[in-house]
Amino acid sequence: MLNNSGGGVDRVDCTLVIPAYNEERRIQSLLTDILDFPGDLIFVCDGTDATSAIIDAFAADHPSLSIRCLTFPARLGKGGGVLAGMKAAATRYVGYMDADGSTSLREMERLFDRLATADGAIGSRWVTGSVLPVRQGFRRRAESRLFNLLVRLLFGLDYRDTQCGAKVFRKEALDEVLPSIRSTGFEFDVELLWQLRRSGCRVAEVPITWENRDESKVNASDAKEMLLGMIRLRFGWRRSPKT
Repeated sequence: MLNNSGGGVDRVDCTLVIPAYNEERRIQSLLTDILDFPGDLIFVCDGTDATSAIIDAFAADHPSLSIRCLTFPARLGKGGGVLAGMKAAATRYVGYMDADGSTSLREMERLFDRLATADGAIGSRWVTGSVLPVRQGFRRRAESRLFNLLVRLLFGLDYRDTQCGAKVFRKEALDEVLPSIRSTGFEFDVELLWQLRRSGCRVAEVPITWENRDESKVNASDAKEMLLGMIRLRFGWRRSPKT
């Protein structure tokens, strides 16, 4: 499955998926950052604000860019948005990044280059060599480390950071596991990495330059649901039907 010739990959063969739920206040900055990307850009908009209209206007003003904006009338969830974009991708390499600009295009391209010798590459804030110009607060860092410990205990994954929103994969590796993915929330990243590991894929964890954005959409309710989602996933429990 691997190409051991070394070097990077052709950017034209890459797709970036960007879930953009109610991002009208921040999306313009990201659009400016991706002006030089020669591959495909797939935005997934499932919110209620003007995000999709801003993206469509930007695409019309920059016809040389390959931009698609997938819109949905109901919330897909973070994982559901990424899944929709990945399934729509047609290039050899597919990645996803957060719409808040915490990871730059340059960092995403550096991750894509790792696919010359790996099935996947994930950005990590907690390995040697990472650069965090603006760090998260103490509470968020503590929660992240606790979450990572639970991931190790439940799934046996040895990654230091499963939740950084900067990941890239070979399309053939994704095609093997996406049909079995059930998670649509923030626990999606864990299931994706778990399924890839079970299928024998090699995913490298790469130090990244990452800048904290204050407007995180992960709240206490999301964190609780993410934990319950991981437990259901690991032990095969199903959500009780609503009455």
